[in-house]
Amino acid sequence: MTEGILAQEQNLQQPLTVDQLRSAVQKSLAACPKVGKVLLIHPDYSRTDFTDILFRLIYQNLSARGLKQLDTLNAAGTHRPMNEAEKLAKLGIDDRRKYPAVTDMLDHSIEPSALVHVGELSAGFMGDKTQGKWPQAIPVKVNARLQSDYDLILAISGTVPHEAAGYAGGLKVFFPGIAGEEVINGLHWAAVQMGIPRLIGQINNPGRDVINEGAKCIFAAMRVPVLSFDMIFTEDGHAVTPHGLYVGSGYQGFIDAYVAAAKASSQLHIVRVDKPQDVVVQALGESYDEVWTAGKGSYKLQVPGVMSPGGEIIIYQPKIHCFHSNARMDKLIKEIGYHSLDYVLHFMEQHPDFDRNVASHVANVRGSAHYDRATGKESRFAFNVTLATGVPESVCKSVGLGYRNPATLTRDFETMRGNKLWIDNGGKMLYAPKE
Repeated sequence: MTEGILAQEQNLQQPLTVDQLRSAVQKSLAACPKVGKVLLIHPDYSRTDFTDILFRLIYQNLSARGLKQLDTLNAAGTHRPMNEAEKLAKLGIDDRRKYPAVTDMLDHSIEPSALVHVGELSAGFMGDKTQGKWPQAIPVKVNARLQSDYDLILAISGTVPHEAAGYAGGLKVFFPGIAGEEVINGLHWAAVQMGIPRLIGQINNPGRDVINEGAKCIFAAMRVPVLSFDMIFTEDGHAVTPHGLYVGSGYQGFIDAYVAAAKASSQLHIVRVDKPQDVVVQALGESYDEVWTAGKGSYKLQVPGVMSPGGEIIIYQPKIHCFHSNARMDKLIKEIGYHSLDYVLHFMEQHPDFDRNVASHVANVRGSAHYDRATGKESRFAFNVTLATGVPESVCKSVGLGYRNPATLTRDFETMRGNKLWIDNGGKMLYAPKE
């Protein structure tokens, strides 16, 4: 198949209709000669998008062309697995009996037995992308299903600003979405060396370069057509409005679709503020059930000029009761605590085998500060982070975060002074100063 964009629908002012989406699906799948056995990779529970609409349209099209088996794979990275009800809702399946070709509904696993080794990112390449800060090779391992006997592989993803990739979507669904632990840890550790402000909201950036280079190894190991369905949308509570669908074929098609989607995202998903904010409440939706994913409430406010020096970011979601649903990772977060990058770098020198993905998370959430190695003290944080969640006050303080009783938090900000901002459906939009 020819690599590049196969179909594109975009309307940033009005919703795309189902007929428009169906047309893009039909046009792109028409280029695929065999559709008997298909693997469909999809975003996980932490992404709100219109995968449900797309999946139904894709299934209808493939069924009419002789589909015999369709396996789905949740691109979970290190997020928790999805239960069956979550998978069915994500895919828009109201009755499994209506989808007889759906066979296996899988979660990605980072267990070695579930992976295949397909290449390596060199120490020189990683050193160049991190400006010499982390010249370490990354072995590229990916879910072994990619080398099963499928006729076609489809990957659905959504594009919004992202702290490690510039924008989510595209090749990120493979690297790190269904990659090995070395990839997941290595990418996020490299990205934290680069810094969120250098990456987030930038279409081309060193974090995305790492993703693209790693994906080259993955694509070289696949022998069937691979299509990217990249979505652009807006959200209002639980309602999702489609505004763009970009379908690309092959490695270059994934990149082309990502660039088109990211350009649209830059118009839809960046909010400009007139002045630095002293207090911002990120009121997160119920899909955020752990601090691990709720950290986006901090990431999306870290462009310089958004927060006043020493301002407060409040992450508000009473449903959250843990740092990570995985007991091991929750324990590791409590062990290291939330600290500035310089503190974390010092910690990693003393504990070189510590989980780099966890180390990246805590540094990204907490932001920059001055760290004195002689005294072990941190000062002059760029901003403070407070949890208004179900995590107890004593636990918040033990990891270096502030605490606020979520029952006392209201939109009125009675006890807060200065420039204040309450963000509904928090963690979704990137905030930046007016240009």
